[in-house]
Amino acid sequence: MGESRFRRVVLKLSGEAFADASINFGIDAGVVQRIAEEVAAARVDLGVEIAVVVGGGNIFRGMSGATRGMDRARADYMGMLATVINALALQDALEAVGQPTRVQTAITMAQVAEPYIPLRAVRHLEKGRVVVFAAGTGNPYFTTDTTAALRAAEVGAEAILKGTHSGVDGVYSADPRIDPDAVKLPQVSHFEVLNRGLKVMDSTAITFCMDNELPIIVFDVTKPGNIHRALVGEEIGTLVSSTTVP
Repeated sequence: MGESRFRRVVLKLSGEAFADASINFGIDAGVVQRIAEEVAAARVDLGVEIAVVVGGGNIFRGMSGATRGMDRARADYMGMLATVINALALQDALEAVGQPTRVQTAITMAQVAEPYIPLRAVRHLEKGRVVVFAAGTGNPYFTTDTTAALRAAEVGAEAILKGTHSGVDGVYSADPRIDPDAVKLPQVSHFEVLNRGLKVMDSTAITFCMDNELPIIVFDVTKPGNIHRALVGEEIGTLVSSTTVP
């Protein structure tokens, strides 16, 4: 079974990871259930404290709305609301398998979730609960990648697990879906990611992680068991850190 390399982590899930693959939209209950089972198993078997940041791209993406002529800030707020829907779906799946879970939102909506309060989030984690952070940072113009980096620093997480969903199992020198000569990089530094324009997280998030020495493990979350493998240190995906050089 092994032991987790980390005491506390933030798992970053894109909204697209929740989508029904046949239409690339909405929520696939089976996918959410599998992810919930893996998160709950990691919490129980490895004793690791897990917070989750979810995106909303399976329902609405702020940038997509802005490109269609919507006000960017308004479109981003709509995207934040989409993340809340995903967070509640994940909470329901986690609690269905016996894992106590709390959703905290950066936009106040007391009827469905707690407001985001860092110390309360830490206390939930210490009590063995999974905390799902929704509604991004609560501010437009920032992605959920940046939310993951910010929340990880605020709650004292030791790493960010960045789950990919499009068949790409790490960081590559180019997009492997387009360039057949793309090479997978098992390790890379934050600076190199920025310098080479590698597609990991947005540049704001990468810069924040570099400044705060937060490692990122990029892996394929659609492959069953990979959350456990990433936590125990199996060589899957790509490690992005301040001390690694490609």
